Amino acid sequence: MATAYGPDTRDHQRDGSGAGDRPPVKHVLPAALRAPFEGRTWREFVYLMLSLPISVVLFSFAITMTSLGIGMLITFLGIPVLAAGLAMCRGFGALERTRARALLKLDVADPAPVRGRTGGLMSWVGAVLKSGVSWRHLLYAVLHFPWAVFAFCVSLTFWAYGWGALTYPLWRWVFPVYAGVDGIQLYGDRGHRVYLDSPFELAVTGAVGLLLVLVTPWIVRGLVCVDRVMVIGLLGPSRLATRVTELESDRGVVVDTAAADLRRIERDLHDGAQARLVALAMGLGLAKEKLTHDPQAAARMVDEAHGEVKVALQELRDLARGIHPAVLTDRGLDAALSAIASRCTVPVTVDVDLDARPAQAIEGIAYFTVSELLQNVSKHAHATRATVDVWRASSRLMLQVTDDGRGGADVAAGSGLAGLNERLDAVDGILLVDSPAGGPTTVTAELPWRG
Repeated sequence: MATAYGPDTRDHQRDGSGAGDRPPVKHVLPAALRAPFEGRTWREFVYLMLSLPISVVLFSFAITMTSLGIGMLITFLGIPVLAAGLAMCRGFGALERTRARALLKLDVADPAPVRGRTGGLMSWVGAVLKSGVSWRHLLYAVLHFPWAVFAFCVSLTFWAYGWGALTYPLWRWVFPVYAGVDGIQLYGDRGHRVYLDSPFELAVTGAVGLLLVLVTPWIVRGLVCVDRVMVIGLLGPSRLATRVTELESDRGVVVDTAAADLRRIERDLHDGAQARLVALAMGLGLAKEKLTHDPQAAARMVDEAHGEVKVALQELRDLARGIHPAVLTDRGLDAALSAIASRCTVPVTVDVDLDARPAQAIEGIAYFTVSELLQNVSKHAHATRATVDVWRASSRLMLQVTDDGRGGADVAAGSGLAGLNERLDAVDGILLVDSPAGGPTTVTAELPWRG
């Protein structure tokens, strides 16, 4: 799990400027001097060098198969030929995604495979032709070729001239001195020959080469940015399909959560209030039988039944509060969270800084999130104090619960935090836990302001 926002990032979050990232690693050399020797620069340069031969093959294949398929549409064979060409483009796309992962460290999810409805050949052909992913792969094959030519020429030219000029004093000896040529032969104005052979000219050449060497990595990174956009936009899954998959997963989580809540309510009613009411009915029945011949015993039984009624009413109030507390609906998060804090076993400081009320569903999720976190503090943290901070950061609702307990909380351990993380994820929320061994523990929840 990512590191949660620390206590000093709250004001930063109020400005909506983003999460508190880890501090950058300090380097002795500035980035401009490190760039030519970083592994990232060399990987990106190799990526651009490989793009040209790969794009030539991909472009030639795509144009050939598309032209052949369209040209044969007058016959039945054109449709399967075109589908086969699109399928092969998807195969090349898988190769390009693998290359981007290895050299650009770009993790692009694979699009969903093509599946026909009936499983037959013609069903598969129809699915390929209807797939927008297939056509986007074909578009990538066509558009990437001219860009790969341009990027190859620019990056190789800057790379070769930069390193060549920088190291020129080391390899100028290759020119045949005996032939009267001592240095690179250039042509100046009016065709005069200029030789780079004096110490001053060697120094200027090396300085120009150094400048090109320092500039080239940033040019390469700029060129690679276009490749990143093309790979993500044309070879990855569509945003609509990804969003549909996320919504389907979130819907399953919401349904499972609702079913679990219903089972919890049913269990609490059956084991708590219902059992007490049954015992109360039996006690009142016995008191009714003893009322005529033993009034004192009947009075004691009625008094006991009265106590049972009070306990049952309290359990029903707690159950109703667990479903949706009235104080939350009437007075908002500030009063509702203060009520939770008053029932916690450790002193809790609550600070709610909201200029308006979020959506009702988000408000309820925020309430139950803080409630469960404070229950964890009471049961497991062994803390002496805790704080609850709630504020708004742009279009997000931020919750932060901090305690000085023993720490060691982990979402991956399968505890209640895991279920809480799933609930938040179902509404595009985020749960971040920072709980080193020995404490303190800081849990930050981020929710959309509007559901």
